[in-house]
Amino acid sequence: MTDTLFGLVADYGVWVIAASCYLSCLLVPIPTSLLMLAGGAFVASGDLDGGTVLAGAWLGAVLGDQTGYAVGRRFGPLLTRLTDTNAARKKLYARATETVRHKGEIGVFFSTWLFAPLGPWVNMAAGASGLHWVRFTLWDAAGEAIWVFGYIVLGYSFAGQVTQISELTSSFSGFLVAALATGMLGWMLMRAVRKARARHGQT
Repeated sequence: MTDTLFGLVADYGVWVIAASCYLSCLLVPIPTSLLMLAGGAFVASGDLDGGTVLAGAWLGAVLGDQTGYAVGRRFGPLLTRLTDTNAARKKLYARATETVRHKGEIGVFFSTWLFAPLGPWVNMAAGASGLHWVRFTLWDAAGEAIWVFGYIVLGYSFAGQVTQISELTSSFSGFLVAALATGMLGWMLMRAVRKARARHGQT
């Protein structure tokens, strides 16, 4: 399977990555994380441009989330009836609805990367609940940036071990990306503190 996915990325480049990000946000079962890892590996080898891969994957994910939000906004009552016919879907949609109700846009933010399997349901629940579109979009876009950046950087950094990394992320994707994001935020905070101290020392 890994070879097949690598072949798709080799043949179609950023297009297949962007399409997979879009479709996975609409509950289509696609191994998007592995495709992004492959994209990062191809960036490392010089076969793909890093900025293009990051932008394409991010745009695909955001557009997928926007579509889910629009579906929820337009067909909210119908979604409730449809999910009632399946216990697993009903549980997921109920959990997503509670997330939006109690956490709002912060819930949307974390559902895009820390609790990614819940993300598509949260998008629809956000639309159905009437969460303001601007707030949804801003927090969703920020969360997807973390999700996309995390996987592509992993693929870039461990280009020779993509298969092993994909096996780990299949079980610990949230943990790995969360750890990466936490490290990045900590590094940014340390830089800000050092700059503030330097400015204070100059005054």
